Amino acid sequence: MVKKILVINPGSTSTKISLFHNLEEKIKVTYYHSSQDLSVFQYVIDQEAFRYTFVKKFLEENEIDILEIDVFIARGGMIKPVTGGIYLVTPDMIRILRGAEYGEHASNLGALLICRISEQVGSPAFIANPVVVDELSDIARVSGIPEIKRRSIFHALNQKSAAEAAAAQLGIPYEKLSLIVVHLGGGISVGAHLNGRVIDVNNALNGDGPFSPERSGGLPASDLVTLALSGTFKPEEIHKRICGKGGLYAYCGTHDVREIVKRAAGGDAEADLYHKAMVYQTAKEVGALATVFNGKVDAVVLTGGIAQSETTMELLKERISFIAPIIEIPGEREMYALAENALAAINNKRKVKEYRDNHD
Repeated sequence: MVKKILVINPGSTSTKISLFHNLEEKIKVTYYHSSQDLSVFQYVIDQEAFRYTFVKKFLEENEIDILEIDVFIARGGMIKPVTGGIYLVTPDMIRILRGAEYGEHASNLGALLICRISEQVGSPAFIANPVVVDELSDIARVSGIPEIKRRSIFHALNQKSAAEAAAAQLGIPYEKLSLIVVHLGGGISVGAHLNGRVIDVNNALNGDGPFSPERSGGLPASDLVTLALSGTFKPEEIHKRICGKGGLYAYCGTHDVREIVKRAAGGDAEADLYHKAMVYQTAKEVGALATVFNGKVDAVVLTGGIAQSETTMELLKERISFIAPIIEIPGEREMYALAENALAAINNKRKVKEYRDNHD
């Protein structure tokens, strides 16, 4: 029986909406939001009504009757850290997201948007594998300073989906594999997946791991402190350099890897250097995680938008191919992954978890 699934994925400058019939994506629209459009909102949460107009537009322009939607699902946001899986959207979750109690991120809007529409028809609303999935081993949490613990914030939705796809290619259940999964997008996260859990991963949002098209990655700590206290930048500007205006953007003035590869091919030595440096740092992160498995890695999985760049992938594979077989699953699979989780939930193929937060 065909199930109709509405998927909503709010990004920093876009809102992606898709209608799936089971796992077939029938309609997909990406609404882009200019800096001018968003500048009137002080906080991300203030964009809720604005973003909801695009949900209504999607439904109206595609003549979709919400009464015929079987299930709603959205990208999960900054909630209390949870283990991977599917979560029912609850009043407790909505309260936490509205208050941005664990941080601001465009993904916080996802649950709010699907809640607004699902309440009209009484169909269930879910999120799945939000950015704060935390399955780290205890040893991976140790930072080197007692006041700071390493945090798990990464591209959990796409990493888990790519890992499942790689497991299908290998013919071995995800829960029985040792995988290193590399998500290459605006941020870069490299995760150690052991028996279905991500036991180590860099914090891809707040300055950890390799630098990426728009994020600084890990920085020399003392130099960062000196820069922050120099008076040259305001605190919010430092944070923006770490996430948003760091990485390739800071060096080259663009976060478009295609443009940087084109510049490098045309003889731009700086573009070539910084592109190769990003690949170099990513390869080092992959090599570091191989030690988590004592070198016994079943496969390295490459995914995300940048994985569509042949030039970048060839540079990366040259450095890491000795570690394990490489499986390429290019592109971001977020919409498909959300639909797949929603379908599994309503068909009782996967357990639906209930999010609770008492700040314990």
